Amino acid sequence: MKLNIPENIKKITPYPPGKPLDELEREFGITDSIKLASNENAWGPSPKAIEAIKASLGDLHRYPDGSGYYLTQAIAARFEVLPEEVVLGNGSNEIIEFLVKAFVREGDEVITSHPSFLMYQKFVQVRAGVNKVIPLQDMHHDLNAIVDAVTDKTRLIFIDNPNNPTGTFISPKELDSFFKRIPESVIVALDEAYVDFMEKELQGDIRELIDDVEGRCPVVLLRTFSKAYGISGLRVGFGLMSAPIAGCLHKVRQPFNINSLAQIGAKAALEDNVYFDMVINETRSGMRSLMEAVERLGCTSYPSQTNFFLIDVKGNANDLYTAMLYKGVIVRSMNAYGFPTCIRITVGTKEENERFVKALADCLKELKYV
Repeated sequence: MKLNIPENIKKITPYPPGKPLDELEREFGITDSIKLASNENAWGPSPKAIEAIKASLGDLHRYPDGSGYYLTQAIAARFEVLPEEVVLGNGSNEIIEFLVKAFVREGDEVITSHPSFLMYQKFVQVRAGVNKVIPLQDMHHDLNAIVDAVTDKTRLIFIDNPNNPTGTFISPKELDSFFKRIPESVIVALDEAYVDFMEKELQGDIRELIDDVEGRCPVVLLRTFSKAYGISGLRVGFGLMSAPIAGCLHKVRQPFNINSLAQIGAKAALEDNVYFDMVINETRSGMRSLMEAVERLGCTSYPSQTNFFLIDVKGNANDLYTAMLYKGVIVRSMNAYGFPTCIRITVGTKEENERFVKALADCLKELKYV
C-alpha cells in the first residue's frame, strides 16, 4: 500500500484514550474500583433523563431530528438567546471542530494555551493551520501574551474558562478588557465546559458576551451536557453565538450529528433543575471536604471553580498514580501536563471521597512523600 498522506496529518498524535475501567481492573488485579480521573459527574444523569430515554427506545428505527428542534428551543429558552444563536454538537468538541472547519484555512493561525484541551490544536493540524501555543502563567491564561501573539493571520483564539487542568478562571471584568484588545476579525471561543460549577458572580452575562458589539471581537461560548448534567456517554454539547457565526457552522455541520436519544436525554436533563442544583451543591461541599482532608495529609490543594482540583503530593505523581491504582482508586497524574508532583482528582460521592482520602494517606506513607 502506497498512501499519499499529507504532512500535516503525519504530524498529528492521536488523542490518547484511557483504558476501560474493567480492563484496568483486570490488569491490576483489582475489583470495585472508583474512577476520579475524568471529571465525570459522580451522581450520574437525572432520573428524568433516563426515563425520557427509556420511553423513546421504540423509535430507534427513525432518523433523528436533523435540526435538533426541541433541544435547541429548550436551550434557547434556558439561556435567554434566540434559537438561531444555538448550534448543537456531538459533544462541545464538535463545535470546536465546526469553528476550525468554517474559519481556518491552510496557513491561518489559531492561538491556544498550554496546558488546556488537546483537541483545539489537533483540529487546527487537520486543516493545516498554524498553532500558536501560549504557556499558562502561574496556572492562569496569560492574556497579555495572547494579545501580543495576534497577527493578521489569526482567525481563532480558544480559551477554556475555567481551565482544565488547573481549575483557574478569568473574571468577567478581565474578559471584557481582553475582548476589547482583540481585533474584530478574530473569533474568541470561550470553552465553558465547567462553567456550571463556577460561583454565579464569576459567570459572565451570556447576552452581553455573544452580542455583536462594535469595537470588540466576536465571542462564541462552548457548553456541554457531559459535566454537571451527567450524560457524558450521550455526547451532547452546544455553542451559543451570534446568528451569522451560527449560520457558518451549520454549513459545515453534518446532518443528524446528534442522535435521537441524546437529544431527548439532554432536554430532560436540562429541565430537571432540582437534580442539577443537587449536583452543584454536592460537588462544592465535596470539594471543600476533600481540600481540607488532603491539606491535613501534608499535600497542597489548589483552588478550583470546577468539579476537579489539583493536588501537589510532594513526590512523583506517576508513582503515586500507580500506587493508587493498586488500591482501586483511579486518579490522573499531571506529569504530562508539566506538573510532575501533582495529581488531578474529580469530586466524587461522599463514599468515594472518603475512600480516596484513605487510599491517598496510605500511598503517601508507602512512598514516603510527606
